[in-house]
Amino acid sequence: MSVMQEFKEFAVKGNVIDLAVGVIIGGAFGKIVSSMVDDIIMPLVGSIFGNLDFTNLYVALGRVPEGTAPTLAALKAAGVPTLAYGNFITVAINFTILAFIIFMMVKQINRLKRETPTAPPAPVATPEDVVLLREIRDSLRK
Repeated sequence: MSVMQEFKEFAVKGNVIDLAVGVIIGGAFGKIVSSMVDDIIMPLVGSIFGNLDFTNLYVALGRVPEGTAPTLAALKAAGVPTLAYGNFITVAINFTILAFIIFMMVKQINRLKRETPTAPPAPVATPEDVVLLREIRDSLRK
């Protein structure tokens, strides 16, 4: 069996295709959750803590040049090493929300799988020769 033929068999297996679809949908879903966190949740959380913008929470680890704006983007543009813990907080909240949503989806899928009743297998029809033998037996008993 050639390498190309083995690769073709591997690539068209159902599990590989399912995995590829899952990765693509997961990437798109991740963008939706990131937008929800960045554009909806973090502004609300920030307003609760006094209009705090988590993306600008940082600690400058080097000397800040004169005239550099005190924002994370400006410090990074100036080449100042920074510890951007606000970005970490945002990513951690993003991960927590994403993990919770995936947990709820898997929980619902498992519930639906359990609720689907499996029909009992239909009884196997008795072979005709056995039926005839039973009829002969019963007629001999009479």
